[in-house]
Amino acid sequence: MTLPLSAVPEIEPDAPEVLELPAEGIDPAVEGMDPAGEGGAEAAEAAKPQVARWFAVQVASSCEKKVKATLEQRAVTLGVSNRILEIEIPQTPGVKLKKDGSRQSIEEKVFPGYVLVRMVLDEDTMMAVRSTPNVINFVGQEERRATGKARGHIRPRPLSRQEVDRIFKRAAEKKPVLKVDLTEGDQILVTAGPFKDFQGEVIEVSGERSKLKALLSIFGRETPVELEFSQISKQS
Repeated sequence: MTLPLSAVPEIEPDAPEVLELPAEGIDPAVEGMDPAGEGGAEAAEAAKPQVARWFAVQVASSCEKKVKATLEQRAVTLGVSNRILEIEIPQTPGVKLKKDGSRQSIEEKVFPGYVLVRMVLDEDTMMAVRSTPNVINFVGQEERRATGKARGHIRPRPLSRQEVDRIFKRAAEKKPVLKVDLTEGDQILVTAGPFKDFQGEVIEVSGERSKLKALLSIFGRETPVELEFSQISKQS
């Protein structure tokens, strides 16, 4: 017996299986998905936390203070002062002995030729730093070019917490160093101690020990003598 067509139950085609993924497992960038609608990807990118790190920047010799002042102004002008947060030149106290024997308080740079910048690294902040006059480049890893001998792009490398702590600890704890504008071959006059009023020639300078060695004429013979910086004056 054949049933009429009206009596045959209608069979629906198989429905596609739906997998319910947790919200945090969905990447809006995958296959163009944009759960927040138009502009959602941009909003998600902007919502990412921005972390400020310390970076070392190589600068022209003796231009550390000039770079610091210029970069601070440029950060405001370029609208990135909220991402370039600190610019430091780690220094230690020192004392310079002048030719006339007087002393002058000075600041000795821990790393001459470098400036430390705490910043959020992005295209705008990198441009602000790199285009500052007297800046050479970030300290980082060079990305080699595939062909040619030209130097590649430098990828800035953030300093580790241990490196930062060590640098600033060194700047804070180092004892003042007595420096004197002397080099080998300079003529000196001894102004204090058992060899007072003797004249001689510098043969070795030890800035860390605040001492030097000089050849003094004693009993007609050139004799090497170790002296404190505070015991001598430089002769013109």
